[in-house]
Amino acid sequence: MAKFEMYQDSKKEYRFRLKASNGQKILASEGYSAKAGCENGIESVRKNSQDDSRFERKKSSNNKHYFNLKATNGQVIGTSEMYESAAGMENGIESVKTNAPKAPVEEV
Repeated sequence: MAKFEMYQDSKKEYRFRLKASNGQKILASEGYSAKAGCENGIESVRKNSQDDSRFERKKSSNNKHYFNLKATNGQVIGTSEMYESAAGMENGIESVKTNAPKAPVEEV
């Protein structure tokens, strides 16, 4: 089963990552100074992941594909891993759409 993992990084910022049922990281957040902000970020992913227009499809300087999920205000909520192909990136987007709404949150 897919899940959100919430954790503190080495700078004591709160972050989350959405992992697929196979353990692969699908989406990762920026750092939040407060746990409540991180929890709000997770809720924002759940909500905004259901609107395809919130996914910004991009290509890195080394020609890898990735996407950002944006909130209604245009702020990036999460960024994907790098994909070799556009098709792989689209599969990642579909996985976020499918898994994010029901994924439980686990503190690690």
